Amino acid sequence: MIDPPSQHMAHLITLTATGFVPFRSTKETDPPSSFSLIAPMLFWGYHPMAAMAVRAFSSPRRRLRSDVFLLMVLFLVSASCSTSEPQGFCAVGYEADCGLSSEKILIKGGTVVNAHRKEVADVYIEDGIVVSVRPNIKVGDHVKIIDATGKYVMPGGIDPHTHLEMEFMGTVTIDDFFTGQAAALAGGTTMHIDFVIPVNGNLTAGLESYMNKAKKAVMDYGFHMAITKWDEGVSKDMELMVNEHGINSFKFFMAYKGSLMISDELLLQGLQKCKSLGAIAMVHAENGDAVAEGQKRMIDLGITGPEGHALSRPPVLEGEATARAIRLANFVNTPLYVVHVMSIDAMEEIAKARKEGQRVIGEPVASGLILDDSWLWHPDYTTAAKYVMSPPIRTSGHDKALRAALSTGVLQLVGTDHCTFNSTQKALGSEDFRKIPNGVNGIEERMHLIWDKMVESGQMTVTDYVRVTSTECAKVFNIYPRKGAILEGSDADIIILNPNASFKIASASHHSRSDTNVYEGTTGKGKVEATISQGRVVYEDGKLKVTPGSGRYIRMPPFGYLFDGMEKADAAYFASLNAPIQRTKSAA
Repeated sequence: MIDPPSQHMAHLITLTATGFVPFRSTKETDPPSSFSLIAPMLFWGYHPMAAMAVRAFSSPRRRLRSDVFLLMVLFLVSASCSTSEPQGFCAVGYEADCGLSSEKILIKGGTVVNAHRKEVADVYIEDGIVVSVRPNIKVGDHVKIIDATGKYVMPGGIDPHTHLEMEFMGTVTIDDFFTGQAAALAGGTTMHIDFVIPVNGNLTAGLESYMNKAKKAVMDYGFHMAITKWDEGVSKDMELMVNEHGINSFKFFMAYKGSLMISDELLLQGLQKCKSLGAIAMVHAENGDAVAEGQKRMIDLGITGPEGHALSRPPVLEGEATARAIRLANFVNTPLYVVHVMSIDAMEEIAKARKEGQRVIGEPVASGLILDDSWLWHPDYTTAAKYVMSPPIRTSGHDKALRAALSTGVLQLVGTDHCTFNSTQKALGSEDFRKIPNGVNGIEERMHLIWDKMVESGQMTVTDYVRVTSTECAKVFNIYPRKGAILEGSDADIIILNPNASFKIASASHHSRSDTNVYEGTTGKGKVEATISQGRVVYEDGKLKVTPGSGRYIRMPPFGYLFDGMEKADAAYFASLNAPIQRTKSAA
């Protein structure tokens, strides 16, 4: 775990006139500007005087004292800064100045899109909640009016699959709960669900660690919990997570032998426990034993570069593990959620199970829908290594098949598996692909990429776009219609998308701390022009207004819709057994 001061000093804020751009460096020792050195101390309270000012300012009875402290802090800043803050940007600071308090907002004249319908209507927001959705809403003074004529007004995206500030493969993902969520908001995602990794198998310690990491969150978030070992303590902790902490999903890794991988026996026990708790069982489906053998085979053949990663874990291993997890879930009769479906092999297993009536959710991710593995053969190591993730990005053709499955409902929702490492971190595996930290970006790019590839191409309707990027996730994890909808009473997490505007993706302008981007140079149509989170305009005109600590933890209750009627299926199963048979003992 990186200590907080060094962590934030590693991603100091560079302020530009065009908006929020984190200080990006492939070397932790690169010197930032003097203002960048002071800004994080003010933002997170690491400067002693800043910390005192924040504490004083938080109490209404200490306003006079707080003014003195604030003046002292401002004096420190002015004495230390060689540059002044540019006009038109407010990264963090006092809400009165940044306009970050909850607003009264009227979005006028746009096409409001929910998963079940679209309509031309106004949307009125107050105190962070959608108050009214209907045509020609009249409002008084002191209401911010946003003209959305000719644009789509949609629920903010929900990313079901992220890894922020995760310790993995000897390093830590480069985006934390500030930079990762800031990137998400700039791309139209207003909530995400991250994966808690237990500390030495301890779920409670893992949750405490992630709650601490999330103190700098800038938007709403929830947690899944990984299960990496099994004993009575883990079983009881799962009950605690569901009943007291609002976690309703648990992930089991069938890969990463020697670290996160679990056995079939543990998976069975976990599935049974999930069923009893009304929690969703999730799997990373690859045959970990076979992957380890494939890795050894590649090394023996002298294949040590990034291409060896894809060659060592072919689609058949993803398909086999997906089929095995599906059959075990069917044996237990509990819902199953397959994360990052990357291949035709895995998708076809899901399609078969769903056709037979089994409750299986398939989650493709943006990289699998958009990219192919040709980049892993690039002659430049840095370029090739940035595409290493697990399961791997597949050969051309898998992407097209996955898009077709998404458009027809075989696959249900889109995540990102946002798990970013910079080029210095990726270089850890320059002599051995097994040491390349696995992960790619996507939390900022997902909404644009899916619109361009699926809606702009005519393969998906705008209502289905809302379903796969927001609503289905909210339903699966039992937070609909608070999330995933623009309905009266829903949280005011809303985006405004201009279908006629264009976007271009570049590492030089994205908001992630990573110095690379797997979608570098990608252009397309359909751009998020405004993001509203918790009833506040946090992204508009290319500028972010975000405050560390403003994010909220969203508790997700158990027994969502996937569990409806499960008890009837159990009853039918038991009735079909025709057992036990009452037999009489034959006479001797």
